[in-house]
Amino acid sequence: MKDIFGESWERLFGPAIAHRGLWSPDGPPENSLGAFQAACTAGYDIELDVQLSADGEAMVFHDSQLKRMTGLEGRISDHTASDLRQLRLKGTDETIPTLAEALTEVGRRAMVHIEIKIPYGEVGPLERRVHDVLIDHSGPTCVIGFNPYSHAWFADHHPKILRGLDSYSYNGPDARHLAPDVRKRYAQLGHVAIAKPHFLALSLDMLPSAKADGFRNAGMPVIAWTVRAPEQWDAVKDHCDNLIFEGYLA
Repeated sequence: MKDIFGESWERLFGPAIAHRGLWSPDGPPENSLGAFQAACTAGYDIELDVQLSADGEAMVFHDSQLKRMTGLEGRISDHTASDLRQLRLKGTDETIPTLAEALTEVGRRAMVHIEIKIPYGEVGPLERRVHDVLIDHSGPTCVIGFNPYSHAWFADHHPKILRGLDSYSYNGPDARHLAPDVRKRYAQLGHVAIAKPHFLALSLDMLPSAKADGFRNAGMPVIAWTVRAPEQWDAVKDHCDNLIFEGYLA
């Protein structure tokens, strides 16, 4: 894999990855240029989220709704990139960046894990836009996400982009959009065959996992998320190759 993906593959194993950048309640907000700058300064790699604006731009934002981060009602997908760029995050001077702006801010200083935030079944437009942005970026990157069909799209169209499949236990209310048999299959990593990822990004609620250990032993690295305390990492690190963290300095 190193021969294919070079630095991007090497950086899967370190440094640690700052979840939505190195943000804090009294510092730069999550998924902001300030949080990405802070992560680079501290020597961490970066995880961020992208979804489409109404006019097809890849915007760096986690929630489908604007309320939590901007105080305004509505969905991010209902607004143009220009309108979204005018909003302020958590009462700060930070705005919602585009993926291109975030990658320009980071440059080659950190590897960026780009989580594709799409509804299950709606594959293509966001993936194409992310690919188009990545063409102009020379730094190490990978795409991650929960939708195995999104990964399959990249595998079919742009196989030289490093891919990591996100997964978790699929027990909570956020998994209700999936049928029970699908939730069970995904929780057991049955969707790896669909996604064809190069590595796994697994929630702490499914680590350690004998199934994940099997993939790891076969050469597929495992990254844990989201680690919020040193003792959480200590409990799983023997089964993982790296961590996505927040709330402390890993």
